[in-house]
Amino acid sequence: MTRIDFHIHVADRLGYACRLTRKVVTAGQRLVVVGEAASLREFDQQLWTFSALEFVPHCALDDALAPHTPVLLASTLDDAGTAPHYQVLLNLGGAVPPQFARFERVLEVVGRDPQELADARERYRFYRDRGYTLNNYDQRS
Repeated sequence: MTRIDFHIHVADRLGYACRLTRKVVTAGQRLVVVGEAASLREFDQQLWTFSALEFVPHCALDDALAPHTPVLLASTLDDAGTAPHYQVLLNLGGAVPPQFARFERVLEVVGRDPQELADARERYRFYRDRGYTLNNYDQRS
């Protein structure tokens, strides 16, 4: 069954997501990132710049290199169902990704914005009510 990890109250949501992505790739796993197109464009830019000494290989899900790239960006939630791998799903969107159960693990990164937190509570209830294993990592400082 899919494991769900909530990282909540994150001050720099996309920077934190970049570090999580690096950690997943360093562990030898593959990752699909879903979210709204604008958020993914910003995330893509941050992946290029968040660390001066490291590069996290990534591309769009529909890119020809997708089968060979450890991090794929999917701008529509349904696209995650066509990914060439199903290890880790990073959700940067506000809704439950329709294809999340295909993945071994889901990472939910939630900022401090009240609407983000409210959306995350809805997703948490959705997963909990269906019996998924939930882990919480509160980043409040």
